[in-house]
Amino acid sequence: MITCFIRYEIDPFKAPAFEEYARNWGQAIPRCGADLIGYFAPHEGSSTTAYGVYNIESLAAYEAYRARLRGDPLGRQNYEFARREQFIRKEDRIFLRLVSTPHAALIHPPSPAISGGP
Repeated sequence: MITCFIRYEIDPFKAPAFEEYARNWGQAIPRCGADLIGYFAPHEGSSTTAYGVYNIESLAAYEAYRARLRGDPLGRQNYEFARREQFIRKEDRIFLRLVSTPHAALIHPPSPAISGGP
């Protein structure tokens, strides 16, 4: 399993349009096969940084998912909405894998050479 993190730079004066865009993806993304964690809009601090986060099985599954998303009626409408309204200034995506599990009790005690923490 990999997680896709999409970092958006948005126009802060068009934040409501980004929120509509995010709600639309909340319908289309799960329908097209990805496990949507959510879209996150600015609240405090930066007024221009937003995120979309979802899990997908593999990069091959991602390619198939993207093809389904492009063919999805709401997906097509949402792409067009973003293009027309131009509330997204920049979009970057990165795929990461979770390596910190399990998050509960350690299976093995930490090595004495390891001190401190995050």
